[in-house]
Amino acid sequence: MYFIDVQGTLISDTDKSPIRGSIEFIDMLNEKKIPYMVITNNTKKDSLDFYSFLQSIGFSFEFSKYLDPLMLLDSRVKKEAVAAYGTNEFLETLVKRGYLLNYKNPKTVLVSVKDDFTADEYAQMIDFLLSGASLVGMHETSIYAKNNKRYPGVGAILKMLEFATSANYEVVGKPSEIFYKEALKMLRNQARNAEFSEITIISDDVKGDLGGAKEMGMKTVFVTSGKYKSADEIVPFLEPSLRPDSIYGDMQEILEYKNMEII
Repeated sequence: MYFIDVQGTLISDTDKSPIRGSIEFIDMLNEKKIPYMVITNNTKKDSLDFYSFLQSIGFSFEFSKYLDPLMLLDSRVKKEAVAAYGTNEFLETLVKRGYLLNYKNPKTVLVSVKDDFTADEYAQMIDFLLSGASLVGMHETSIYAKNNKRYPGVGAILKMLEFATSANYEVVGKPSEIFYKEALKMLRNQARNAEFSEITIISDDVKGDLGGAKEMGMKTVFVTSGKYKSADEIVPFLEPSLRPDSIYGDMQEILEYKNMEII
C-alpha cells in the first residue's frame, strides 16, 4: 500500500510534466489492484481542478484516491478574518471557497508557498501574531522548488515565525498527523484494515513529508527528482531515525529496481 506525493515525485517542479516512470507506476498499481492514495500539498488550484489537471496529463485514478490540504481546510480554519499569504492563485482559491481576507485585525495568519515573500509581509505576519492571531500553515514543506531555484518552504517560514513570536502553529497538509490520518481513513475504503505500518510513502521531501511519516511508522522512499539534486545534499544531516528507508532517482528507477518486496 502506498501514499504517493505529487510535486517533484509524479510531476516536475519545473514545467509540471509527468516525471519519468510516474504514469507507469500509477498504472501498475491500478493493474495489480494495490491500494494507494495520491497525497499532495497543492494549494494553488481548487482540489477538483488540480485533480483534473493530473488526469489531463495522463494520470488515471479516481478522485477518491486523492487528498490535498484544501480538502481539510474548512475543518481547521474559520472562514472569517483570515490574513492569508501565498500566491495570487492561492488567495483567489480561498476567496472562491468563502474565506474572508482581513489584513487589519485577523484571527488567523494562514501561510502557503510563494517565491517572492517580502520583508514587509513577514513584518505584517509578526505584528498579527504578536497581537494574538493564530498561526496555521497549509503544509510544512522544507523547500519550495520553482524555476530551478529553491526557496524556504512553508515549514521553514513557520519555524521562523515561531522563533520570532513564540507563537505555536498548526499544519493542515503534510506532514501533519491529521492529514496522514485522513489519508489512512480514505485508504481504508480500498483496504479495510490498513495501518500506517503497512504503508510505503514516496516523496521528494525527505525532511518534511517523509520525516513525519516515519515518525508514524510508515516505510519511506526518497526520490531525488524534485527538491534535492542528490541524497548527499540532505540525508547525511538528518537524524539517523528519520533517514529514508530507500533512495531512488525517480519513479522509473523504482519500477526498474523493484519487485514489490524491495520497497
